[in-house]
Order: sequence, then C-alpha cells, then structure tokens
Amino acid sequence: METSPTPTPTGALRPGSGTDDYRVADSREINVLLDRLVETGVHVGLNAPDGRSITATLWEVDEALGTVSFTLVADEPQLDAMVESDEVVVVGWLDHVKLQFDVDQLVLVHSEKGLALKGSYPRELFRFQRRSAYRVKPLLRNAPVARLRHPMIPDMQLALRVLDVSQGGCALFLPNDVPPFVPGVLMNGVVIELDPDTRVSTGLRLQHVTSLNPESGGVRLGCEMVDTGNGGIRALQRYIDQTQKRRHLLELD
Repeated sequence: METSPTPTPTGALRPGSGTDDYRVADSREINVLLDRLVETGVHVGLNAPDGRSITATLWEVDEALGTVSFTLVADEPQLDAMVESDEVVVVGWLDHVKLQFDVDQLVLVHSEKGLALKGSYPRELFRFQRRSAYRVKPLLRNAPVARLRHPMIPDMQLALRVLDVSQGGCALFLPNDVPPFVPGVLMNGVVIELDPDTRVSTGLRLQHVTSLNPESGGVRLGCEMVDTGNGGIRALQRYIDQTQKRRHLLELD
C-alpha cells in the first residue's frame, strides 16, 4: 500500500527536505486553500517546537494585511506557551488532503468571536495526499464501536461509534458532550469491535478533527492505526471484503 510522506507536525519543512513536490508557493493557490479551511470550519492543530499543541479553527484570512486569525477552544491550557513560541506549525485536513504551514508572530486578540490568535500569513504551505486505502462504512444493522480511555482523562472509559474503517485507519464519532481530543495524540490499547466475530486491538493516532452538520451532535475523529499487528490487519481485510459484498447484495435487492 503506497503512502505519502507524513512529516512530523512539530517540525518545519524546508527546501531540499524531500517534500518540494508537495510545496505550494503560489499566493493565489495558498489563498484558495486557506479560504476553504475557513469555509469548512474544520479543526486544525497548532503545534509548538517543544511538542505542545492546541486545537483551533481558522477564522479569518487577510492576504493584504499579511495575517491569519484562529478562534480558540475555551480555557485552552497551552495557550500561553503557544503565544511564546517563535514558530508554530499548523496542520489541518480538507477531505483527503493534509495541509501544513508555518505561522509566527502570534498574538492574542479580542474579536467578535471572542478570544483569538492572530499570526503571519504563510508564504508557502504543503499539500499531502492522504494514504490511499479503501474505506467502508459499517452496515446500518451493525453498531461497531471503539473502546478506549479518553487520552486527556484516563479514568474516562469511552465507546465511540465507528463511522468508517480501512486497513490503516478509521473514523470515530465524538459526541459534543465528551471533552475534546487533541490532534496528534496517540491512544494505546484501543479495541475496535466491528461485529461479533471481529475485534481488533490497536493503537490510534488522531490525525484530524472534522466538524459535521450541526444536527449531528458531534465531530468526526480521523485516526491512523498504529501497531495493529498482522492478525488485526487480516481481520480488518476480511471485514472490509465481507461488508463490500453484503452492501452489493443489498443494492441488488
């Protein structure tokens, strides 16, 4: 299975680092991609060089003034550390594409949306195609769940609904009444129960958080599977094959 380069979010990417094919330097294209992040309202991760990160939403892009602004999650504990960082790496997703760019000169401002972070407009960004892997949505009669501990509150046990799954990743539904997850966090000891015959033990790394329609009551967590093991991968492939066949039969009825 082919994979695209996955740079570490806390490391700035420089010319000659093997990522030049993914570099976007045209100002018009940069502006289009940033505007789409604003329009879709997806969550992005702001990552400091020391590994600390916060979750935000790109709120405003002003190419003329050379600034971008982010709205913040309330009571963000890492906010002061982020403002003090010389350079912050922003990571977000648009459908199947990962966007990454640097922002510096961050300052706290008060806006019509409350507290916000304003920083420098990126002169370039990186556009990475997501790993190609066929994903299936579970059939409606099944109710697959992922059982795990909340990564920020270890005493909190969760059973999150599985929205879709592939051999290398899955999407989970996080209700609004559950404390948010931070993109980039690694969740160990996750058990994914897809059906009575398919249980997969794996680690999950949260790649991105995506807003759903307002009526959904939650957000989509896009996760990469880590250390699944050969047995788990085979079980996933069997489940994917069987789900495809059953869906095809249902469509024929």
